[in-house]
Amino acid sequence: MESRWGQQRLLDPDELPGAADEGAVDDSHLARLRDRFEQSEWAAREPLDIEVPFETIIGDRLVRGRMDAVFRSPGGGYEVVDWKTGSPPSGDEARFVSVQLAAYRLAWAELTGVDVAQVSAAFHYVSANVTVRPADLLDAAGLAALLDGVPAV
Repeated sequence: MESRWGQQRLLDPDELPGAADEGAVDDSHLARLRDRFEQSEWAAREPLDIEVPFETIIGDRLVRGRMDAVFRSPGGGYEVVDWKTGSPPSGDEARFVSVQLAAYRLAWAELTGVDVAQVSAAFHYVSANVTVRPADLLDAAGLAALLDGVPAV
């Protein structure tokens, strides 16, 4: 994705952790992912920003991360997209992973100074060519309550 939109690569595929390990996926897997991406709704769209680092406070905790891509939404606002190479989850797992998108959504709103209602978020499962846009992402209070329920280690 980085090279597609003109960003300098941080790492070459051969430099990724585990690339030389026995059982690591070969170049044909990467080529298949590229082909699947070219068939996706995202292939013809130009991102507003990619690999966006952030840190934000949720409740009383500092949350850091990196958003894969942000696009302008056709009807106005923004859509944060996280690329996934695995299969789309279902049931409880789908609900659990959506917490990541909720944090990204809040972070983008904070970074740009827009109302969080103007920001949506999605996972795009490249190999399946499926985009999942959860409709019930947690807001700041919901994320803070969730984090408060995690025992400190």
